[in-house]
Amino acid sequence: MAVNGKKIAVYVLVVFILYVIITDPETAAGYVQIGFEGISDAAKAVGDFFTWLADGAH
Repeated sequence: MAVNGKKIAVYVLVVFILYVIITDPETAAGYVQIGFEGISDAAKAVGDFFTWLADGAH
């Protein structure tokens, strides 16, 4: 029963995403940009952390 629930949830999510892209592509593009900026900021923070560790954690 749980598998069917997961399939339904994924289906609803995909339909919603397609609906947003089709009805308002500018807003959808904004969401994608925000997501990539978040990923970029997270990767930069990890890089800064490891640089700090490599420099002796001062």
